[in-house]
Amino acid sequence: MTDKAVERWYSDRLHREVTLARWGHHGQPVLLFPTAGGDAEENERWQMIQVLQPLIDAGRVKIYSCDSVAGSVLLAREGDARHQMWIQDQFHRYIRREVVPAIRADCSSPDIEIWSAGASIGAFNALAVLCRFPDVFSRAIGMSGTYDIRRFYDAHPHEFTDHFWVSSPLHFVPTLSGPHLEKLRTRFALLISGEGRAEAIDESWALAHVLGKKGIPNLVDSWGHNWHHDWVTWRKMLPKTLNEWT
Repeated sequence: MTDKAVERWYSDRLHREVTLARWGHHGQPVLLFPTAGGDAEENERWQMIQVLQPLIDAGRVKIYSCDSVAGSVLLAREGDARHQMWIQDQFHRYIRREVVPAIRADCSSPDIEIWSAGASIGAFNALAVLCRFPDVFSRAIGMSGTYDIRRFYDAHPHEFTDHFWVSSPLHFVPTLSGPHLEKLRTRFALLISGEGRAEAIDESWALAHVLGKKGIPNLVDSWGHNWHHDWVTWRKMLPKTLNEWT
């Protein structure tokens, strides 16, 4: 059976209690982001851990997941749009400065590289941490990605702040240069999407265009019109990809 551990602490960056869940003993660490307002155990409730269990039990991957704090704040309309954008930026900083050290400590490796993954807005976060922190994250799997999240904020175009722009890979990647970009060019982003109900593969192509223009390796993988924006799809995509990669 899959070994599970749950750790909770208060994050001064996010001003709230946060949760990090882990399944497995050994293997490549994968940070699996929840969907928009999901918590650290959402993936287990939707049977994602169940379909990954053969890989987990074989010691090929260790799956980690955290609360989708920024998504929850946005959905709940906590504060105003500026506050929600600040939380989005802080969420990624919390990943780098709190979650990553926790994963590395759990793996007993101070410099182990991590893969990120997620579906829908989880894909946005998976790609964002790869692009913001290529010193830590080496691969990202974005499933049915929603990469332009401006429409979810109750804000006029001129009201978007730097906290948003530095969080959105669609917008900050074109500005990258120097050692950060050179490191990112050694990484890889897989953008998988169906083209069925509620899917928007154009968002994956738009991000791929931005990544490609900066020389960042990526691949858009279309599963076609029979695959929808749904957990049924993601429970097929992630085990297949991780099985190929490990």
